[in-house]
Amino acid sequence: MMQQIYPTVTHPFEYEINKDFHFAAAHYIPHEDAGKCQVTHGHTYFTNITIAGDKLDHTGFLVNFKKIKDLIHKRFDHGLLNDDDKFSNENAEFFPTSEVLARTIYELVQEYLDSLPNNPKCLQVFLRETPTSYCIYRPKELKA
Repeated sequence: MMQQIYPTVTHPFEYEINKDFHFAAAHYIPHEDAGKCQVTHGHTYFTNITIAGDKLDHTGFLVNFKKIKDLIHKRFDHGLLNDDDKFSNENAEFFPTSEVLARTIYELVQEYLDSLPNNPKCLQVFLRETPTSYCIYRPKELKA
């Protein structure tokens, strides 16, 4: 795994963790303006998820790193993103672009975090699609 410096998020929390991992997935963008991306193709996505909070759980973790990786990796690795129910082939807001995938990863992670009693927050999802292309998703407001 390559080491990377990520854009940082200013926040008021005492703890911050970052989890790096990668997964391989195929997709296509179902719109005529997508050019070559209309054809099914694959990427090895590299992901960094930033989580913060003030309280550790009963094990001394803010969040268990493995659970965060498994949540995303098990769902998307070696799959066709277009087949996942989080994406749509009809509505551009839900085409499996890098931007929408980053937002979807955020939503899946935050949904899991909302179930934890120590109330951690996902601050940022960094998603690299190729060695030269990446996007970052940050929620406008942190959900209380």
